Amino acid sequence: MADTVTFTPDKGAYIRTNTWLAAGAMAGAMAVLWLIGNPYAWTGAPAGLAAVVVRAWYLASEELEAKWEMTATTLTGPGPRIVPLNQIEAVNTMGSFVQIVTKAGDKHLIKYQADPAATKTAIERALP
Repeated sequence: MADTVTFTPDKGAYIRTNTWLAAGAMAGAMAVLWLIGNPYAWTGAPAGLAAVVVRAWYLASEELEAKWEMTATTLTGPGPRIVPLNQIEAVNTMGSFVQIVTKAGDKHLIKYQADPAATKTAIERALP
């Protein structure tokens, strides 16, 4: 592989991921309020939704700019994170994320991929 491959976050994946996070936050907040006996458990839904919407809006500019680049020998991400390809032990998918696990046990996330399976395959094909 002579060219650099770039993995960029996808806005649609970002929105889908945060939509699922909001649904979980809404249900969780309502459950907690119900368990503690609050007669207004329904207020957990708008609170959970608001929390995730504010978080997603606040982090969007940073998260949607984070990119990873893969050369013939390294995977370089934001921070900068540098992972030699010969040190990658496993590549996993988790929703719209691709997790890189090194032989030393370090874990890195390539977030908000439109096709996480394709990202995983591209990385695995480049491994020595």
